[in-house]
Amino acid sequence: MLPVVPADPETPRAAATVVLLRDAAAGPEVLLLRRHAKASNMAGVYVFPGGKLDPEDATLGPDTHLDQPHAALHERLNEPDTDPATAAGLYVAALREALEECGLLLAEPLGGGTAVDADRARAMLREGQPLAQVLAALQLRLQTRQLAPWSRWITPLVPSMGSRRFDTRFFVAQAPAGQTARHDNEETTDSLWLTPRAALEQYRDGRIDLAPPQIMSLAHLARHASVASVLDAAHRQRPPLILPEPFDDNGVRVICYPGDAMHPVRERALPGPTRLRWRERRYLPDEGFDALLG
Repeated sequence: MLPVVPADPETPRAAATVVLLRDAAAGPEVLLLRRHAKASNMAGVYVFPGGKLDPEDATLGPDTHLDQPHAALHERLNEPDTDPATAAGLYVAALREALEECGLLLAEPLGGGTAVDADRARAMLREGQPLAQVLAALQLRLQTRQLAPWSRWITPLVPSMGSRRFDTRFFVAQAPAGQTARHDNEETTDSLWLTPRAALEQYRDGRIDLAPPQIMSLAHLARHASVASVLDAAHRQRPPLILPEPFDDNGVRVICYPGDAMHPVRERALPGPTRLRWRERRYLPDEGFDALLG
């Protein structure tokens, strides 16, 4: 049976995730990081780099820290009820988490410089220096233009995996050239570059664990043949708001998404299946695994 909905459910925490992509011979690859096996939430699961919004993220200003004004970032996020500083902070959170968790820094030099020392920036963050201080010391400005809003996911009242609730904005971006992604061996213990199809196949075969938002996002990405195709699609759309609706089907947990007969939103938000069912210790579509691949 499904867990009982708590009388006072947790308010979702604002968070940001960045889906980092690179082109390869077999098609676009996505970076996945394995969360530490002792993590308090989604231990051992492979995820995209990301984390919760920190208060300091919303304090970084244009010109000195960002390549766009808050108003422009607010408009691109397409969330009228989110204030411009918080909207900009979500972009910052995605970029900061990418630097912290995998060492990739989407930034540009100020004052005519040419180098972006991602390793040094990451080391300074790990020493406890605030991101604004790191950027000032290294004369860098974050490249928010490289991020394209992709989707927004809000954890159900009863989470399908883990115990916390998040209101997460997913961004897509091309991984910066000349930098190498490395997990931090603290929050994350492994890193993989895989095509979306290969990642889903490894999940199907029990080689990696994925959470439902990653499963559905990878299914969406599997329908694109290049990084440029993903970014073009992101720039042409309004990022969909996805509130998964779980229900109990004879003691089996099923998660449905917009467009499903059991979901209150009748218009589809994503390509692929509209529901996932827990079976064989995996979340899989009723139509079979191939429904994830199109």
